[in-house]
Amino acid sequence: MDLTDTQQAILALIAERIEAEGMPPSQAEIARAFGFKGVRAAQYHLEALEAAGAIERLPGRARGIRVKVAPQLPQGELALPPAMNDDALRLPVLGRVAAGAPIGADVPADMAESFLVLDRVLFSPSPDYLLKVQGDSMRDEGIFDGDLIGVHRTRDARSGQIVVARVDDEITVKLLKVGKDRIRLLPRNPDYAPIEVLPDQDFAIEGLYCGLVRPNR
Repeated sequence: MDLTDTQQAILALIAERIEAEGMPPSQAEIARAFGFKGVRAAQYHLEALEAAGAIERLPGRARGIRVKVAPQLPQGELALPPAMNDDALRLPVLGRVAAGAPIGADVPADMAESFLVLDRVLFSPSPDYLLKVQGDSMRDEGIFDGDLIGVHRTRDARSGQIVVARVDDEITVKLLKVGKDRIRLLPRNPDYAPIEVLPDQDFAIEGLYCGLVRPNR
């Protein structure tokens, strides 16, 4: 059965809603949860799921859908039920960010590994994308290896905020400290040393940390 990641996620949503509420989501709810512009896109994916044998649509019944194949989310993707309301956010997972020593930013911003649908109330401010944390240098802020952190894309940040920063071609998440003559990126784990941003380095704020979700381990 060859399904796209989006179709697998829709299948997971249908299965979850049937189990939780006894009925599948409507096409309008699917469209809203996944950020589709209209129900036609939801209908297209339902037709693809039916053609692949993953679901059966029951004629003459409102929301008449029966799941025939258990959903298989891509490896490493977070299996959370999407928020089914106007506060649903469909967020791309762009790759990894280091909570430790910086790691290479080898995932272009427009090349998402996958998408997750999450409730807006999990974050403040509203994020633009998710990054997967690697390392434990931010553990005292409750940010652990494997967490998915929400990032609000901005170039502006205040001293004392947790930021996703680029130093040369490396990306890291740290506590920003701005002094009169230097910028430091501080870990929140005493086992790690601060990162001193040197004057000749290419430094930029990529975004603000605005919350996290934690995959089941």
